[in-house]
Amino acid sequence: MTLEMEGWITLGAIAVVFVLLLRNWASPDVAMLSAAVFLGVIGVLDTGQVFEGLANPGVIAIAALFVVAAAMRETGALDALGTGLLGGAHNERSVLLRMAASVAPMSAFLNNTPVVAMMAPVLCDWCRKHGVSPSKLLIPLSYLAIIGGTCTLIGTSTTIVVNGLMEEERLGNAGAAWAGALRPIGMFEVSAVGIPLAVLVVLYILFIGRRLLPDRRDLLDSHGASARSYLIDMLVQPDCKLAGKTVEEAGLRHLAGLFLVEIGRGDGAISPVRPDEVLCARDILTFTGVVATIVDLERIPGLVPIADEGYTEKAADRREKALVEAVISATSPRLGRSVRDADFRTVYNAAVIAVHRGGQRLSGRVGDVILRDGDTLLLQAGPHFVRAHRNNPDFYLVSGVHEAWPVRNDKMVLAIMLLAGLIALMSMGRNVGISVPLAAALVAGLMVITQCISPAAAAQSVDWRMLMTIVGAIALGKALQETGVAGEFAGFLVSSTANMGPYVLLGVIYVLTSVLTECVTTKGSAVLMFPIAVAAAVEAGVSPRPFVFAVLFAAAASFVTPLGYQTNLMVFGPGGYRFSDYFKVGLPLSIIITCAAIYLIPRVWGF
Repeated sequence: MTLEMEGWITLGAIAVVFVLLLRNWASPDVAMLSAAVFLGVIGVLDTGQVFEGLANPGVIAIAALFVVAAAMRETGALDALGTGLLGGAHNERSVLLRMAASVAPMSAFLNNTPVVAMMAPVLCDWCRKHGVSPSKLLIPLSYLAIIGGTCTLIGTSTTIVVNGLMEEERLGNAGAAWAGALRPIGMFEVSAVGIPLAVLVVLYILFIGRRLLPDRRDLLDSHGASARSYLIDMLVQPDCKLAGKTVEEAGLRHLAGLFLVEIGRGDGAISPVRPDEVLCARDILTFTGVVATIVDLERIPGLVPIADEGYTEKAADRREKALVEAVISATSPRLGRSVRDADFRTVYNAAVIAVHRGGQRLSGRVGDVILRDGDTLLLQAGPHFVRAHRNNPDFYLVSGVHEAWPVRNDKMVLAIMLLAGLIALMSMGRNVGISVPLAAALVAGLMVITQCISPAAAAQSVDWRMLMTIVGAIALGKALQETGVAGEFAGFLVSSTANMGPYVLLGVIYVLTSVLTECVTTKGSAVLMFPIAVAAAVEAGVSPRPFVFAVLFAAAASFVTPLGYQTNLMVFGPGGYRFSDYFKVGLPLSIIITCAAIYLIPRVWGF
């Protein structure tokens, strides 16, 4: 290639980025941004080009969609879907079928990262109960979420990034004959290829992939490690959705780490509890269970602990509270008193929810338990309880309970309606004149205004490191264009495939993007390959649109390594996987998807 010095410097900077990422010497955001800033310092890019990605419509839309997805989780909409999903599943195959019918469709309309984050613990709990290794289910979870994201415009941030790049390229080359081919992507335009690919992934997992997955039985021990078992009383309030349902229908026999000891009704008690026992309003349900499951119980609307009258019931008010574990010391003035008489509300501004006593199985009502030295209490307390009482001699140990935020169930329907509105706006965007970033920002703002999610939680929900990775990659992509590297490489590809037709050129672009994705990141590879794909199509005299979609699908469908896509990395540890597991299961799938995509893309968008 006949490149100027700036072109070779750009290639050198990108090569260094690849080495840093492959050697795991730097995170993607640090590597990409550092290379972009370096090119700016030496003059290859100006300041505006280095930080151009901050104003990219795709980056703005992704940030807003993170808030939307977080609001769906904060209101319990995602948890409700995940918990209900596995209710009747009794074997591995039935779980895979349920995942195929739900995870992929969910990922089509929500960022697949929170979908996997929500489903992974649900699957691990199911595996512990049924003696199935999590390694048989977690890679399929990631693959289904990945391919589901390719079925709509908002399913994966890769599509949104590419859509933003297309808009910028079209506006920057408005006079070119091919610029019209880079019109914005419609909400369901990718569905024509995404849905058939999703069907192929489902069939592969059900009939081939699940036979290639490892069966690591030793994981069952770590996932089923024993934990403190608390005694807790829960009151079924009149408006609780469990009232009128049997114990089986209410799902109280399928919560991992939980046992329903008895039902208190009036002056009597029902024990043992049969699965067909119908729950009534004002019933007192006595459970023994681990903290994580007690947190799940507390999120059920209308089901509240009754050990201490100071408990804050309303979900909106519980947002200002925290769950804390505290061990009673031998010098505590609360010793010898019942939980009900210990007056934790007055003394500590806390309410007792549950009690654990090591080596003993407590019985009776929690409020009647006489406190002893070494008892562990689960408390609902103020946000600063841990800091205020860490050195209090009344307690041996005080620690917070993570992942114990109360769910805003009262906002669930509203959040679902706002999501539906977002989908409608994006579907009709061209007709109503609202772009994808504006629609996403509008709905994200409404989620905050209507208190589906707090401003602080909204800010925390955005993956700023991912956004900075994209910003850095956009700057490197701009450098490839400005220095002529993209054009030179595209010319080389076109001349090498001149006698083979556009199908071969499309296939080369797809495979190069796919390989790059497995080595770097999905967004980074899409941004770096985008200018090369457009330049190659223009050089070959064909429409750039199918080549852009080849980059999109190749970058979004990453199966061969845990590095290529974030959800693959998320299940790597919990599934006890090795690098070779992804290669063994993902390589055949990647070959199948590559062949199918190269066949389908030209038939949908033409050359």
